[in-house]
Amino acid sequence: MTDEGTTADKMQRVCFVMHLKPERVTDYLAVHASVWPEVLDALRETGWTNFSLFVRPDDGLVVGYVETADYEMSVAEMGRRDVNTRWQETMAPYFDSGRPDQAVQRLEQYFHLV
Repeated sequence: MTDEGTTADKMQRVCFVMHLKPERVTDYLAVHASVWPEVLDALRETGWTNFSLFVRPDDGLVVGYVETADYEMSVAEMGRRDVNTRWQETMAPYFDSGRPDQAVQRLEQYFHLV
């Protein structure tokens, strides 16, 4: 990538997976019907844009997608927020491996059609 182009061209597209406990999928989705406003604000303030989560209810697979200028920086900045710590601890019982922010498995992008 060159320095030329739009801001959108410079955004990192990041996809990741996490694994819910299958028996907790319905409860997890119910919680996400009203994500704490402070969490949403913190995500925006730390550079998370075009953020989506997808779920495969049968086995609890969660796929996340986010666009950000610097994913590592955005994750680090979220990690410094007290509201993120509280949210992650609230979400941990829904996941196989505890806090979801510590269990994210980032996927490697190998193709992109513009």
